[in-house]
Amino acid sequence: MSEPVYKPHYLQFSTNDMAATQTFYRQALGWEFTDYGPSYAGFNNETGGFELFEGDAHVPAQSPLVVLFAEDLEATQARIVKAGGRIQQEIYAFPGGRRFHFLDPANNELAVWSPE
Repeated sequence: MSEPVYKPHYLQFSTNDMAATQTFYRQALGWEFTDYGPSYAGFNNETGGFELFEGDAHVPAQSPLVVLFAEDLEATQARIVKAGGRIQQEIYAFPGGRRFHFLDPANNELAVWSPE
């Protein structure tokens, strides 16, 4: 059995103004959006999305969230923990599937998702 290949599947950004963000990317890059309620919008046929950050006037300084795909979420989480990764957010359901977040040894946060 071959090892699974984990390649970036989705990029998630934060925003504190969903309407302005969508307007900017439509005008600047021609991106199209699919709204999933008031706090989340996917873009360009689900290659990425924006999550509304509610809090201070500024979005916290952070890198985009890289989301990897896995057929078996539990097995992938176990592999990450065994390799020294730290679970930042346990497996949870969201519209379209389930996912979890982890920190690598350099404290970079990534997520892994599965449709089931």
